[in-house]
Amino acid sequence: MNTPLSLTTPALLFPAISLLLLAYTNRFLGLAGIIRHLFEDYQNKPDDKIIQQIGNLRSRINQIKWMQFLGVGSLFLCVVSMLQIYVGMAVSAQYTFGVSLFLMMASLALSLMELRMSSDALNILLSDLEEKHGQA
Repeated sequence: MNTPLSLTTPALLFPAISLLLLAYTNRFLGLAGIIRHLFEDYQNKPDDKIIQQIGNLRSRINQIKWMQFLGVGSLFLCVVSMLQIYVGMAVSAQYTFGVSLFLMMASLALSLMELRMSSDALNILLSDLEEKHGQA
């Protein structure tokens, strides 16, 4: 770590992290709407498949919660590293910013896993639909 960290380096992550957190929130809200709809469907006509779907959605909601947690942690540490640069703590600022980047990578990795879970769930629904209509 020979290159000194400037205030602009951590500040560059602000727009990216903000947009990412907005995308995570939109995912969460979309899943919440689906869960409410499935709950109403289950109240009207109980079905084991709805219970299975809700189990998958519960896992995805939990995963999004951790994605948001890690993203907020990354943003928080970006701010801390900027404060450390401002008060002249350059070495600790570099380490803090490194941890911030690690948290962001972990958040993105969870996002990829949640995306895979989402596409797997959609493929199951599509295969059920194809089976019902005799398509292969």
